[in-house]
Amino acid sequence: MAQFDLPVPELERYAPEIDEPADFDDFWAGTVAQARGCGGTPRVERVESGLTEITVDDVTFPGFDGHPVRAWLVRPARTDGPLPAVVEFVGYGGGRGLAHEHLGLAAAGFAHLVMDTRGQGSGWGSGGHTPDPVGHAPAAPGFMTRGVLDPADHYYRRVFTDGVRAVDAVRQMDGIDPARVAVTGTSQGGGIAIAVAGLLPDVVAAAPNVPFLCHYRRAVQISDAFPYGEITQYLSVHREHEDAVWRTLSYLDGVSFARRARAAGLFSTALMDAVCPPSTVYAAFNAWANEDKHIDVYPYNGHEGGQHYRFAPTVEFLRKHLA
Repeated sequence: MAQFDLPVPELERYAPEIDEPADFDDFWAGTVAQARGCGGTPRVERVESGLTEITVDDVTFPGFDGHPVRAWLVRPARTDGPLPAVVEFVGYGGGRGLAHEHLGLAAAGFAHLVMDTRGQGSGWGSGGHTPDPVGHAPAAPGFMTRGVLDPADHYYRRVFTDGVRAVDAVRQMDGIDPARVAVTGTSQGGGIAIAVAGLLPDVVAAAPNVPFLCHYRRAVQISDAFPYGEITQYLSVHREHEDAVWRTLSYLDGVSFARRARAAGLFSTALMDAVCPPSTVYAAFNAWANEDKHIDVYPYNGHEGGQHYRFAPTVEFLRKHLA
């Protein structure tokens, strides 16, 4: 894939008008309040992992509508006080995997909560453990069009709410400093991180890598890659549902959440990325409300972006803002 999107100088100025519903804030305030109103506290069970320098807890916390959501909490075995926490969300189709796959941030001194993604975990990696108990109307294969005719029914309403409740959960745990929490993730995980940062203005920092779930219309217009292609596939069959689909997705666009984020932001994008086109990432980055933000650009990469090259700058960024 060659570089196919706007030139970098245009990307740096790209600030599209998006269809943001007038009741966006009320919709999400009501959604979060409803989830919190279901009550419940996280259940934390220590796992005998065989690791000597890292402790592992198997966490179950109440997510959307009180549904149980699984997570790993991985942190240093020896600490001098409450730890800053980093909540990570997983890429499309993956799950939380195995605990020993998530040692880097704990080794760098953070408490690291890795949230399972409901209904996913069978597309790649080492699996997931959280079902999605909510049914949906006919949809294209995948998750993008599940409940797409009504924002109240859409799959990502539940997932974004799970993300908010993951932050709520980690703040309740012993040994965690609730004032020092950041969010991160790659692809879908980056999109969830943007949504959570927009819904929780007291999150300190956010590090979304090649984020998905931003500027849906633009993505569909310039790329036929999946998962955005699921929207095209659905509308190619359900021609009569175009207005309803775009109305629903307007409640889920990362650009709208970015406008509300107060956290410091560290983004990344790749100029050959057809899965999450760079203009969709820049749309969210340029809308990010906190001026303390930076985006790393990989001119010769696709959706893999920076991969493991992201670790060092992310740790530096987190240490700066969670100190």
